[in-house]
Amino acid sequence: MSTTGQIIRCKAAVAWEAGKPLVMEEVEVAPPQKHEVRIKILFTSLCHTDVYFWEAKGQTPLFPRIFGHEAGGIVESVGEGVTDLQPGDHVLPIFTGECGDCPHCHSEESNMCDLLRINTERGGMIHDGESRFSINGKPIHHFLGTSTFSEYTVVHSGQVAKINPDAPLDKVCIVSCGLSTGLGATLNVAKPKKGQSVAIFGLGAVGLAAAEGARIAGASRIIGVDLNSQRFDQAKEFGVTEFVNPRDHDKPVQQVIAEMTNGGVDRSVECTGSVQAMIQAFECVHDGWGVAVLVGVPSKDDAFKTHPMNFLNERTLKGTFSGNYKPKTDMPGVVEKYMNKELELEKFITHTVPFSEINKAFDYMLKGESIRCIITMGA
Repeated sequence: MSTTGQIIRCKAAVAWEAGKPLVMEEVEVAPPQKHEVRIKILFTSLCHTDVYFWEAKGQTPLFPRIFGHEAGGIVESVGEGVTDLQPGDHVLPIFTGECGDCPHCHSEESNMCDLLRINTERGGMIHDGESRFSINGKPIHHFLGTSTFSEYTVVHSGQVAKINPDAPLDKVCIVSCGLSTGLGATLNVAKPKKGQSVAIFGLGAVGLAAAEGARIAGASRIIGVDLNSQRFDQAKEFGVTEFVNPRDHDKPVQQVIAEMTNGGVDRSVECTGSVQAMIQAFECVHDGWGVAVLVGVPSKDDAFKTHPMNFLNERTLKGTFSGNYKPKTDMPGVVEKYMNKELELEKFITHTVPFSEINKAFDYMLKGESIRCIITMGA
């Protein structure tokens, strides 16, 4: 392409301060360096993680910054040493990576790459620690190595999944974070058998994706657990068959579920980050074979407390990161599930806005009105 090796000037939505509306700016995007790829972003979506770090709650603020980590685009150019990607490839930038060389990447059981594991505090690129974004010579920090709220971005090649070029990027862009996290927690970790029962704790985007995984697996009963009863009608679209609001009962929710299911569910997936919900999700699975999977991120001072007999009675507790999907190896297969009509994505997309109105996407999420809002670049 004519822009190869040159600085590109384009629009980006820059967060200058915590919690303040993003500002549309012209930024300079430097060419990709060693093991990096420059991508033209066509569609991006807003995830709760973007909002959390934009609000700067509970972590070191890093501003100015370009957020965004769920997106789809086309490779514009590649840096030195990149052999598996080339200009024109359709790709998903991923917030975590797969270097291919570390013990985690060599393991069939792990997706927690030593080199490219998620790092929320890094504001530059791994190669040299520098940012590829600038305004009038002043650097703008990256976010999760992706920074997709920019018409062009630079990403480490290990964080770029090459996908089927026929896949519609305005749909499959949502696969790269929340959807795959919930889906994989069920399909790859909980692994319910056809006809089994599954409880999903938390019916936000990740929980609904976990329910979608249970639907795909052929679960006979999918019990949604949430403190917000308004979420229940929507959850039916994702295969949820029954609902429990813990506030409606005067006994522990794990006891309620055990009574509903003759001793407990076969599998449970926790998607809230509440340590109380984590304990409930574990204690509500059936003894002998029940498996509980933790997805939500707890507060740093939380402690998980349960009686050891719950383990001795052959209940299993597991955790997962990003649905146990390896970014480069496995994410293209998730896209193929959609292309084969096995996975339904449209029902997750509740809103669409042009890039110039990106702040509306934040409003929708803060009001709890959206599951996923697609942001159309160049509009």
